[in-house]
Amino acid sequence: MGVTLAIVALLLFSSNTILTKLASARLNMNVGFLISVWVNVLFALVLFLIQMIFIKDEHFQWHTKGFLLFLIAGFFSTFMGRWFFFETIDKLGPARASAFQVSNPMFTTIIAWMFMGEKLSWMDLVSVAFILLGLFLVSFRGQSSVEKEIASSEENLITEPSRGMPVNWLIKSGILLAFLSSLSYAIGNVLRGAAIKDWNEPILGGIFGAALGLVLFTITNKSSHHFLAHVKNSDKKGVLFYAACGIASISAQISVIASMRYMPISIANLITMSTPVIVTPVSFFLFKNQEGISIRTIIGIILVLLGICFIIL
Repeated sequence: MGVTLAIVALLLFSSNTILTKLASARLNMNVGFLISVWVNVLFALVLFLIQMIFIKDEHFQWHTKGFLLFLIAGFFSTFMGRWFFFETIDKLGPARASAFQVSNPMFTTIIAWMFMGEKLSWMDLVSVAFILLGLFLVSFRGQSSVEKEIASSEENLITEPSRGMPVNWLIKSGILLAFLSSLSYAIGNVLRGAAIKDWNEPILGGIFGAALGLVLFTITNKSSHHFLAHVKNSDKKGVLFYAACGIASISAQISVIASMRYMPISIANLITMSTPVIVTPVSFFLFKNQEGISIRTIIGIILVLLGICFIIL
């Protein structure tokens, strides 16, 4: 049961990555993010009503600790993690953004070991090395290449080549954002795993996280003040794409939360984060290799997946 739910989450997360890339080309990400989170909440509420009416056999019981854990997890995943992820897709493209998210299992495994008592073996440490090497091969494009792209999109932003690997370059290239997204999701995953083991309400957990993310983003984003006007005047396909992102992302979150009830948090997360297996070939054909996917990219993804396989085994 746990493996099936994790695989469903994998397919949904992969779909969300591709849909986000399609949507970001048509509609501003700030507006799109808000659309996505609104759909998260509304779609999850519909699922919860269906569960309560047609599926639930026992009386509903409130669990304060589970509620708080789901809520804090929402801050890290729905708000921080997703915002960083959207920015990463915009800067790196879906294949590389998805590959960076595979560092999420590494962070999740370490955090789960530290705070949940899930053990790290020597094979896990070897896997970490494989994942880091693979991510480097997938994401590294050379500083000069990144600077050219930045210069073409933001006139006079870079006046002379920088040396080494300054924080400024890491931020503008999207690499730092990618790791922050991955770390935020990892923290959220461990919190959700802890919550679901005490309170078996994955849909409700998804609702709490999405609702908090919606409130925080509404407060911090200027686009929220004229949200309906922005949606009305926006590209209709862009709105639909972001709405589809909302359905895919909340469904994936609920599936992975449910899977953690039946298997270790780190293993469930490893399966769901294997998105490059799906995203890379789809991205290659759908976007006609706009991201410059090369042999090095493929080797990097293979190394990442080998690392994941070692951890699972």
